[in-house]
Amino acid sequence: QVSRRAPDLRQAQGSLTPDALNNRARRLEVALRRYQVMSYVVGTMLLIMVCVGLPLQYAAHETALPSVGWTVHGALYIVYLLVAADLQRQARLTTWQLVGVVTAGVLPGLAFLVERRTTARIRSAPEKYPV
Repeated sequence: QVSRRAPDLRQAQGSLTPDALNNRARRLEVALRRYQVMSYVVGTMLLIMVCVGLPLQYAAHETALPSVGWTVHGALYIVYLLVAADLQRQARLTTWQLVGVVTAGVLPGLAFLVERRTTARIRSAPEKYPV
């Protein structure tokens, strides 16, 4: 009877079974992949808007196309925020790491750098982030 109660006690204390660890690793891998895709999409859209949209808006006085582009970037950024929040939950990123990830979506070119560093950090520490 004592040996039967021991697994229940371990589960109550938070030890995970191999299946639960595999599930967690799978969810983290999916969250990381989503983050990578959205980081590239938002980063590329932002660069296009800064390099093409702003000159069109201020030099050529064209407002319709940049307006649509900024709206699309804003909508994609909201999806990026949701994906970043999911990654933070799955990878247990610190608050400052999350702030860095979120800020990267609004500064041109920074999304690519932060994505690489975040991915490398998660993949280099399998004991902390079991991917």
